[in-house]
Amino acid sequence: MARAGQVGGTATAPRPTLPAPTSRGGQSTQTAPAAQEARQDGAAPRQVAVVTGAGSGIGRAVALALIAAGWTVVLAGRRAEALAETSRLAGPDGPAIMTMPTDVTRPEQVDALFAAVHERFGQLDLLFNNAGTFGRAVPLEELEYDDWRAVVDVNLTGSFLCAQAAFRTMKAQEPQGGRIINNGSVSAHTPRPHSLAYTATKHAMTGLTKSLSLDGRPYHIACGQIDIGNAATEMTGRMQTGILQANGQMAVEPVMDATDVARTVVHMAALPLSANVQFATVMATNMPYIGRG
Repeated sequence: MARAGQVGGTATAPRPTLPAPTSRGGQSTQTAPAAQEARQDGAAPRQVAVVTGAGSGIGRAVALALIAAGWTVVLAGRRAEALAETSRLAGPDGPAIMTMPTDVTRPEQVDALFAAVHERFGQLDLLFNNAGTFGRAVPLEELEYDDWRAVVDVNLTGSFLCAQAAFRTMKAQEPQGGRIINNGSVSAHTPRPHSLAYTATKHAMTGLTKSLSLDGRPYHIACGQIDIGNAATEMTGRMQTGILQANGQMAVEPVMDATDVARTVVHMAALPLSANVQFATVMATNMPYIGRG
């Protein structure tokens, strides 16, 4: 099963024992807190972001773009080695990076992630709620319960758990507030054939985004959603070799670079909390989406 950021899995599969969170230098994050780490140039303290599914694909691209824009980034994902590679790609002279192996389907691991962020930095300015999986592309009548549950657990329940933990942190911190950006999909609007579980969860993501936006108003918590179409990642490899269309034919589809998505997320994240991109769609220009079906 292809995974965005290699996060999540079935509800019944055995889980690996995850190592403790580490800083870039490999030391435990459970040392003295360093709230609002100052920039070396004397400018304002760095803003702190959590990116889930940061070990590959969209998550990695967004994490690297945020780091380049001067953010401190907490890399969350299930595979420690993939997170370490993202950290390496950021370069040795980048800002502080913390890696935290996390399975977003496990409430206790999500709680540990955000507790570690609070202890290490004393603040949270952004959650990019990105971890997701497409699942098996099979006809509806062949979709097994475990396959359905695996997609729901990662895409919907995992997104809820991370959003809830971030919301609690942002509400309690001083100054109050922050931003949550959910990774939706063009499938939140228009499905592909044989994508019931994925499409249903991405429609649900839109409801999650709207409810978070409403419930966050009193606490200066903004929430937006980016709906992505055909970014070139491990998860979309089928688009470049041929994928089933609504008319029953197989066709190769255009893709775009994931860095084009990342630039949009950085723009959304950089807005003051008095402004919000509620929904944005970024897609390969010529993909069969407008007029699909």
